[in-house]
Amino acid sequence: MNRYPLWKYILIAVALLLGMLYTAPNYFGESPALQVTSGKSTVKVTGETAAQVEQALTKEKIKSEGVSFDGVGSRASVRIRFADPDTQFKAKLLLEKDLNADPADPTYVVTVNLQPNTPQWLQSIHALPMYLGLDLRGGVHFLMQVDIKAALAKRMQGIQAAARSQLRDKNVRHTGIERVGDTLEIKFRDADTRTTARNILSSQSGDLAFVDAGEGADLKLVVSLKPAALKQAIEDGVKQNIATLSKRVNELGVAEPIIQQQGPDRIVVQLPGVQDVARAKAIIGRTATLEIRMVDESVTPGTELSAAIPFNSELFTVGKGVPVVLSKDVVLTGDYIASATATLDQNQQAAVAIDLNGDGGRKMREATRDRVGKKMAIVLFEKGKPEVLSVANIQSELGSKFQITGMGNSENSNELALLLRSGALYAPMDVIEERTIGPQLGAENIAKGLYSTVYGFAAIAVFMILYYVIFGFFSVLALACNLLLLIGLLSMLQATLTLPGIAAIALALGMAIDANVLINERIREELRSGSTPQAAISAGFDRAWATILDSNVTTLIVGLALLLFGSGAVRGFAVVHCLGIMTSMFSAVFVSRGVVNLWYGRKKKLTSLAIGTVWVPGLSK
Repeated sequence: MNRYPLWKYILIAVALLLGMLYTAPNYFGESPALQVTSGKSTVKVTGETAAQVEQALTKEKIKSEGVSFDGVGSRASVRIRFADPDTQFKAKLLLEKDLNADPADPTYVVTVNLQPNTPQWLQSIHALPMYLGLDLRGGVHFLMQVDIKAALAKRMQGIQAAARSQLRDKNVRHTGIERVGDTLEIKFRDADTRTTARNILSSQSGDLAFVDAGEGADLKLVVSLKPAALKQAIEDGVKQNIATLSKRVNELGVAEPIIQQQGPDRIVVQLPGVQDVARAKAIIGRTATLEIRMVDESVTPGTELSAAIPFNSELFTVGKGVPVVLSKDVVLTGDYIASATATLDQNQQAAVAIDLNGDGGRKMREATRDRVGKKMAIVLFEKGKPEVLSVANIQSELGSKFQITGMGNSENSNELALLLRSGALYAPMDVIEERTIGPQLGAENIAKGLYSTVYGFAAIAVFMILYYVIFGFFSVLALACNLLLLIGLLSMLQATLTLPGIAAIALALGMAIDANVLINERIREELRSGSTPQAAISAGFDRAWATILDSNVTTLIVGLALLLFGSGAVRGFAVVHCLGIMTSMFSAVFVSRGVVNLWYGRKKKLTSLAIGTVWVPGLSK
């Protein structure tokens, strides 16, 4: 009646073993470390960088616990472990000076980090310490300022290119289009032509305001954005930057990132529990935008850079294929790129396949239709400094899908594809506040959370054992299994634990013991009604199950609602709460009954149960 088949005990044993394996990394602690990553998109961290780091430390007699090179491509980094924080910070100052010739424009980024001391064999099965939130372990906090002037300049640049194209298509002659601040000035020789141009441009866009200016043969049409459109352009720019940052944060695998707007032009980025601080800084702090421009082949720049550059063109001297003169008119920006993958061209040479969205395909067709045989360049603007990533020949009219060839090797094509995939910011951003919150700030919160959980567990254990005797001990054992499985799951999923998460753990313990109280009281009720001990155990577990299921499912629904519609700390609470409900149902019913069956199930002549005093109405002892 009360016997489990062998497979159920094996299932319990496997679950507990996995729980112990994935909980164990939380007890090994961490060591202070440094991480060296690339500070520029075109500079790669290699094994030679690791050797350079090791040589610099040896030269200055700074002892490290080990230097390792991890990852490939843009994810590559050099990690250096130290015995104490003093050595860590001394090495940081040394490496920043030794690796970077220009401190104002660092080639490599050296950041303080913590390396888990988890044994390699545990790391090989992805058994890692659980992430802790900003309030417990710390993390990275960025406050970023969107360059509103650059956003408006880009919008006006697009309007300028569109106006030039529309007037050319309608054969409307003008004497020049010039961008003056947040306005465009289109010059005409007669009023009739100016009126025709105004009608054409106004029919194409309802967001533009037009003002006539000038006199005689020097007539002007001043074009600007309407106030509502101007405000919308700023809002769209900030929202697009937030969306792009969200994509970049996904590369970090952060469980609960916070990316939200603060004021009209600022964005807050919080990455709780991030261990790879250097990679976070490299991706989030990258104030880069991508532009595709046409090469102005009317000028062939040589060693003498003082040659006259056309008014609507500019000279680029950094990157691949430089020096090169490019048109100021932007064909496309990175936000039109839907996907970019490394591939091979028809000659089996490395290339990048680009897939544009609908608007991007139309713009590309218009730009390349009459420019077959010409050259096109992709330019990266990072920290206000332009760098030419690629200069390619246009073999035929390009549409929504095309290839960038001449990449040299597959590594270069992979790097460019990754950069294009990460998305372009609508406008550059400056990091005006950066905080790396260390673990010492959350030490007190961790201690208080730990003490509250331990003391609560101890109080529950004492009460249950005194009130339910052996069955109380079984309940406490199931409660310990529940806590083990919950922490193991949090570590396995790499969920971020915050103070609200600790509160959810305490709530999970209360709900788990509540299920055992229902089971124990149901067994007492069966004994009170005259059932045999074995029958009382069977009926108690079976009949309490429906009540336990109802109470947990209704609570789980609330937890899922918090998870779906909540944010920040509320979402963190919901994650732990939902996981705690599932582990409590498994441990309170499945594990608890397994232990009871193992203890009492094989006793054929069982006369009594150690479940405390069974009060029978009308009788007294």
